[in-house]
Amino acid sequence: MSIPIIVLGLGLVWLFNSVKILNEYERAVIFRLGRALGKEKGPGVIFAFWPIDRVVVVGLRLVTLDVPPQDIITRDNVSAKVNAVVYFRVMDPIKATIEVQDYQYATSQMAQTTLRSILGEMELDDLLSEREKINEKLQHILDQQTDPWGIKVSSVAVKHVDISEDLRRAMARQAEAERERRAKIIAAEGEFQAAEKICQAAELMQKSPMSLQLRYLQTLVEIGAENNTTTLFPIPIDIFKVFADQKKA
Repeated sequence: MSIPIIVLGLGLVWLFNSVKILNEYERAVIFRLGRALGKEKGPGVIFAFWPIDRVVVVGLRLVTLDVPPQDIITRDNVSAKVNAVVYFRVMDPIKATIEVQDYQYATSQMAQTTLRSILGEMELDDLLSEREKINEKLQHILDQQTDPWGIKVSSVAVKHVDISEDLRRAMARQAEAERERRAKIIAAEGEFQAAEKICQAAELMQKSPMSLQLRYLQTLVEIGAENNTTTLFPIPIDIFKVFADQKKA
């Protein structure tokens, strides 16, 4: 084998290892003799001097991180299991490569720790009713903690809160009692308003006695429409007043 062919073969091997093709969502961090270059390269065709340069490819797409269920104890001493999902992306590939060994694993561990810490400071009722505020707080804290790594946490969502069956039954009884309380309060308010209207109507009838007679005739019409076989004999109340006076005498 001649020397030109050997040189050509070595050149092809060197060229094959030096030319890299990156997708649109990828960037290359190049280490030249152990030192990172000041700027990432890509996308498209890039050139790295093999074997002097070492290429680390970092993806820039949004990463969906599923946080496994975490055992927490709320501020009111209730045990629960909570899981969440974190959405983040790499904003600075150089920091994500240099500042942390494995940015996905580090973000996952940070999310688990933050989830247990924040939810442990809240009561169960707040945990169940204020999901939006909790998500915003978790996102803000995680974003601050991962910013030195070149990571941007765009959203955090608490997916599921799992509590014991006994606590579920107790909460169901509490909700049922609350609904009964509201129903009784509404019924009492209705009785109170009805009593007020009746008193107002009585005052108006006292001022106009003829209205009482008209109301009496209207009642007779309503009864006659519903019960055609019923016969009514109107008796003035003043008749009973005579007997009452004789009894007193």
